[in-house]
Amino acid sequence: MKSLVIAEKPSVARDIARVLGANQKNGGILEGKNYVVTWALGHLVTLADPEEYDRKYEKWEMATLPMLPKEMKLVVIRQTGRQFSVVKTQLFRKDIGEIIIATDAGREGELVARWILEKAGCHKPIKRLWISSVTDKAIKEGFANLKDGHDYDNLYRAAVARAEADWLVGMNGTRALTCKYNAQLSCGRVQTPTLAMIAKREEEIRKFVPKEYYGISLETQDVKWTWRDEKTKSFRTFSRERAEQIKGRLENAALEITSVEKKAKKTMAPGLYDLTTLQREANLKYGFSAKETLNIMQRLYENHKVLTYPRTDSRYIGKDIVPTIKERLKACGIGPYRKLAGALMNKPVQVNGSFVDDKRVSDHHAIIPTEQFVQLDHMTNEERKIYDMVVRRFLAVLYPASQYEQVTMEAKAAGETFAASGKVIKSMGWKEVYEGGADDDLEDEADDEKKLKDQRLPEMKTGTRLKILKTSLNTGKIKPPARFTEATLLAAMENPVKFMETRDKEAVKTLGETGGLGTVATRADIIEKLFHSFMMEKKGNEIHITSKAKQLLELVPEDLKKPELTADWEMKLSQIAKGRIRQGDFLHQIRDYTCEIVDEIKNGEGTFRHDNLTNKVCPQCGKKLLAVNGKNSKMLVCQDRECGYRETISRTTNARCPKCHKRMEMYVKGKEETFVCQCGYKEKLSAFQARRQKEGAGVGKRDVQNYLRRQQKEANEPVNNAFAQALSGIKL
Repeated sequence: MKSLVIAEKPSVARDIARVLGANQKNGGILEGKNYVVTWALGHLVTLADPEEYDRKYEKWEMATLPMLPKEMKLVVIRQTGRQFSVVKTQLFRKDIGEIIIATDAGREGELVARWILEKAGCHKPIKRLWISSVTDKAIKEGFANLKDGHDYDNLYRAAVARAEADWLVGMNGTRALTCKYNAQLSCGRVQTPTLAMIAKREEEIRKFVPKEYYGISLETQDVKWTWRDEKTKSFRTFSRERAEQIKGRLENAALEITSVEKKAKKTMAPGLYDLTTLQREANLKYGFSAKETLNIMQRLYENHKVLTYPRTDSRYIGKDIVPTIKERLKACGIGPYRKLAGALMNKPVQVNGSFVDDKRVSDHHAIIPTEQFVQLDHMTNEERKIYDMVVRRFLAVLYPASQYEQVTMEAKAAGETFAASGKVIKSMGWKEVYEGGADDDLEDEADDEKKLKDQRLPEMKTGTRLKILKTSLNTGKIKPPARFTEATLLAAMENPVKFMETRDKEAVKTLGETGGLGTVATRADIIEKLFHSFMMEKKGNEIHITSKAKQLLELVPEDLKKPELTADWEMKLSQIAKGRIRQGDFLHQIRDYTCEIVDEIKNGEGTFRHDNLTNKVCPQCGKKLLAVNGKNSKMLVCQDRECGYRETISRTTNARCPKCHKRMEMYVKGKEETFVCQCGYKEKLSAFQARRQKEGAGVGKRDVQNYLRRQQKEANEPVNNAFAQALSGIKL
């Protein structure tokens, strides 16, 4: 009997098949002596749309809400139906004795495979491949240590509970909002509180009142000193009068050093990357969007096989990974990393709790290099950048702490306190990994209010009196809160505590333990969805909320705007995965909550004004039309869903402009159709057709391609001569 292996993607299936010796290709499968390997394309099966339960749901009407099916149905996704048929056929082969689930090792990966089995009605024995990288070594070790598939039944139940809960709340909430306000509005337990955080930040910026502050600095030979308030310890004052008085008293004063403090300090390397931290830093450093970083990581994981599983929320590795560190160093120790990795290869690996902790490893450990040999010249520029970030962070945690001597001096002049700070590097440690010895950790922002700038300080003693060479009055304004970028929005989604209204310590703790809003795997998609649905937009690198989103937040139930809701869900889903609470109990609560949401929206008294409203009137119902952008066309549609009137204003065509050769758009006005190019060229359809007919003496691209195919068959004849002869009489 053979085993059927189900991978999540074709690329992973090919890698597994190669290792297992399943090399015979046969329409959606790879087969060998003992294994048949096939694949999903992400999800092949999903929850059915409402109209699959009852035809009354085909029309969006408030009277049909809430929609609460007794049992949720599964349907095959139309676009991937052919591959589902391939997988189903393999499942019921008589020579297949067991199923090995090899989809991504996590909640959603479990759902991908189990839904396929459930929809197909397959009940054969199952085993689970649980690996964090797709190198040959990892695959071999994984197959040597396959788990009982039913060990992950609770994980599957948690995945189903998440999917059904999102369907119930999302479908009902979206339909209720759309029917109530006659607009295409959507809501969800992650996207809505994410929007609310952006709106709250914009409100803080709007209400912010700039305030001027003052500081005083003075210079002695080789040292720059900064005034510090003796009581508040602040380097600023908001009183100009006070600042000017202090500056005036310093005119003829001398500075006397009152203390010189030297402390030996050390800093550990920043932690290993999880996906969210990597996305944030890649956005800050290179401007990559969260989605771009995830896609790059996926290629480095699946295609190049040089990095471990990207969708992880852990920044630690387990003790089981420690014995493989030398092999990973050997693999990545090439090119710019050769010297750095070589220094670690020549001595025992030093591990500590800052990056090795079994208790803090979830489904997957932190993102680190694999044992796969690296070919940097096979990577794109973007892939090199992300790979460089991960490798340098991996090397950094293996280097010793950076050690330095912190020197802090205080002095008195005219009864006021002044301070100066400096540091002397004793050992670069992990900072050697970063070019120029710079601290490459982008996570912590300096607090200018609390910090002094370090400078090179000469040897000084207490009691030394110094001549003041120069005094300066410095002014500045307190900055308003910064608008979100993708980097800071990811950070806020991961840790939204400051946006929570509750001070319930348990809720705060839960949100921290469950990873905030969304998961490492879904945050990038949520951000992309909010952009594509015109809920938010980018201006430069900053994220701004749109009028549509502002209005939506006024109309949705309060609970849906709060991070506490998703924290509560994730806590319960985690409990389901651990077998501590029942899936059915959780979904019963969700059904009750869905009814509450629909009732609240039904009874709402708000209004929604379309910001894409035109002055054109619908010829069928008399309401004003909305201007919308379709995938390949611009349209006017009636704002009343029941009316359904729509007309195309323009559509993108394959017709080329005779001047600049770019694609033209077809504009329709009454019965008249006109091609318009962005360069300014215009041509009526009738004139265009006449011109093309006149030019028809020539041949099209397809004619040339067909001729070239015929030419390839005449292998014994000189191709160039035949081609020239054949085309000599053709007008191109």
